[in-house]
Amino acid sequence: MAHKRVGLIVPSSNVTVETELPDLLGRQDGLEVSFHSSRMRMTAVTPSGLAAMNVQRERCVLEIADAAPDVILYACLVALMAGEHGEHRRVEAAAAEQLAAGGSPAVVRSSAGALVEALAALSARRVALVTPYMRPLARKVVDYVEHEGFSVVDYRALEVEDNHAVGCIDGADVMAAARQLDLRGADALVLSACVQMPSLALIAAAEDEFGLPVLSAATAGAFSILRALGLPAAVPGAGSLLRSGTDLFDSAAAAHDQGKLGVAP
Repeated sequence: MAHKRVGLIVPSSNVTVETELPDLLGRQDGLEVSFHSSRMRMTAVTPSGLAAMNVQRERCVLEIADAAPDVILYACLVALMAGEHGEHRRVEAAAAEQLAAGGSPAVVRSSAGALVEALAALSARRVALVTPYMRPLARKVVDYVEHEGFSVVDYRALEVEDNHAVGCIDGADVMAAARQLDLRGADALVLSACVQMPSLALIAAAEDEFGLPVLSAATAGAFSILRALGLPAAVPGAGSLLRSGTDLFDSAAAAHDQGKLGVAP
């Protein structure tokens, strides 16, 4: 039995990622994981709220390093995708440099980078998204994903600004938004492009209904964490991304090692 520590850097008002990730990784055979969080103050998902939150990153990295994690996930997708293109690479590299300076060998991942990594592993060229964000922020997420080499065929923004409320969005509303999408030609559906919007219980049923791979920020995060730990991603009941393990693992590893996590348009 492998024992690993996962560090999470999360917005202070987030609760979902700290339930969905333990659920996911708890299903992986031969793995025992403990989770250790550090929080950045944020309650409103607005450009100013996200900017104020991001400046707290270095403090959180220092705090989480004290728990000696094996891998750290910067668990707020929109915080990075609302920034400059490629921001997840810059933040992951800066956090890794900060950790190395303190003698920590922890691997750094981010929810933003994990989604890109997961889509590449699925060989998904054309994707659809459901987001909880206000439309201007949702548009930034779409632009960010497209800059990584994917085509976003359609998206929905539920326009919830209060991050507490995002964690309470009903699964029926998420599925209703997904049913409004034009999925013709889509290779994958991102049912929740946000670690705070609950969707884990919907993934398997959504794959059956829509007939294509369905993933979320949480399942992508679990996939990236397992890859960072050198483990195949084989988590039952969590969709195609986490079903087949080694094939997708090898695909993502090759893409990440080459620094090319997107796919050609």
